[in-house]
Amino acid sequence: MPKQAVFASILVALTVGQVQAQTIPAVTITGTVTEADTGAPLPGAHVFVASSMIGTTTGQDGTYRLERVPIGALRLYVSMIGYEPEARDMLLRTAAVRVVDFQLKPRVVELGEVVVEAKRDKKWRQRLERFQRLFIGETPNAQETRIMNPEVLDFEASGGEFRALAAQPLIIENRALGYRIQYFLKDFVAEPTRTRYDGEPLYEELEPESEEEAQLWETNRRNAFIGSFRHFLLALLAGRTEEQQFMTYGRTVMGSGSPGEMPGNPTSGTRFPVEAAELFKPGETPNEKTLEFDGFTEIIFKGEYEDESYLEWSRAGRRRLKYQTSWIRLERGPAVFDYKGDVLDPYGVTFYGYLAFERVADEVPKEYRPG
Repeated sequence: MPKQAVFASILVALTVGQVQAQTIPAVTITGTVTEADTGAPLPGAHVFVASSMIGTTTGQDGTYRLERVPIGALRLYVSMIGYEPEARDMLLRTAAVRVVDFQLKPRVVELGEVVVEAKRDKKWRQRLERFQRLFIGETPNAQETRIMNPEVLDFEASGGEFRALAAQPLIIENRALGYRIQYFLKDFVAEPTRTRYDGEPLYEELEPESEEEAQLWETNRRNAFIGSFRHFLLALLAGRTEEQQFMTYGRTVMGSGSPGEMPGNPTSGTRFPVEAAELFKPGETPNEKTLEFDGFTEIIFKGEYEDESYLEWSRAGRRRLKYQTSWIRLERGPAVFDYKGDVLDPYGVTFYGYLAFERVADEVPKEYRPG
């Protein structure tokens, strides 16, 4: 089915989540951010719901207030230069005013204290290009996405590991989707066969220069959403994975003693069909479910073929494009998710294949829905 046809029917699959979102009240989160050692208030600290457009900074007295926060799973993140960031994974079940205080510990070593000239040499620029490919991505959207303040980055490379450190939040401008992103990068490590990064984005919509650009952004956002993991979870909740062109299979995990096959290889082991409804169980409330399965789950999205750049990125060794194929694994055990398709532990699900290929340049904020 063409992607436009998938979009035409996706609204049906999202009806359950949309109705619930309209009838379930929102939450107000407030609190104070102070220094852990002295108890002094910290003005200007960033407080936001990770991967969303809901955020603020603390006032002179260290207080903050976030309003109209939808109930469900979220990660509340606090960051300030010179202090260790803090995150709280929360599951809000009732409408109320929640008080959440933070005590930030001073950061012992400040990053980024390298002379500016050293950051302009050839090696640093080469490492910046590598970081952008691994972090921003290599899709068409990535070609229109820029890090506006790359000077805050430092790089380390040794023993097959490539690390990136950021002294301040990265300011990213995505002209393909129309977002300005503050990305609070906590950790980034690239190994020969795997890239891992830990951090939280805060989104802000850019102002389009014309009606044509606004329409283009909406089209690109819709295309980024369709086939995403959030789309999959919403279709899963609605019992419409097949209608939304998702196919699911199970994969057993081979033991580490098997020659040439590591436990982290999603294409090893035995592949078998699995009903999507078997992947999750009821949660503690009607608005919650729990992903629970062993080994890997393979997700094939037949609504769109792979992008050509994926073949080079994945070293597929072929030229023929296939349907977008991904694998997910629950490395931390069962994962709770809510009616909005938000997972309580954002790092509780590990992605392989196409879902791992699409990076920062192809992500939309958690509030986005096609409309």
